[in-house]
Order: sequence, then structure tokens, then C-alpha cells
Amino acid sequence: MHDDMQKQLQGYGLTTAQILYRLPDHPQFLQTYIWQDYDLAPNFPEMRGFLKFWQETLDGPLHSVRYVHRKLISATEWRAVKGEFILH
Repeated sequence: MHDDMQKQLQGYGLTTAQILYRLPDHPQFLQTYIWQDYDLAPNFPEMRGFLKFWQETLDGPLHSVRYVHRKLISATEWRAVKGEFILH
């Protein structure tokens, strides 16, 4: 099974974050970075790991982070189908 589908079946949802950060050479200017990955609400370990990596590795200090999260598959939407249509 595809890794993304497996994550969705385990409760992961799609998280998109808009990250505003200051330019290292011109801290008065803000730049936007969009990050997206499958993550688990409400703790968001993937996004927190990425933000930790950012703070430890990259030069542009974070200004703010806004995010949205959406489960793409819920338990009521997933079901096994036993049937097949053959055309021609």
C-alpha cells in the first residue's frame, strides 16, 4: 500500500503551514515559506520537528507560523468494496 494512504489510515491528516521568517541580511523584511506534510493533530510531531530543524540549522529567524490541518480519510469514509465491473 502507498505510504501516504497508510498514514491516512493511521489517522494522519494533511497539514499546511505558512511560515513567516526574517531575512538574515535584512531582518526588517519578512519572507514566506509554505510547508506541507502528513501529520498527527493535535501535537503535530512532523511540523514541530521541521520547525526545530529550521531554528537549529537555518539563518532566517522565525516570525510566525499559521497552519491548517485536515483529515482526508475518516473511519466512516473508508470501506472495503467487494465487487468489480468489467467493461468490454
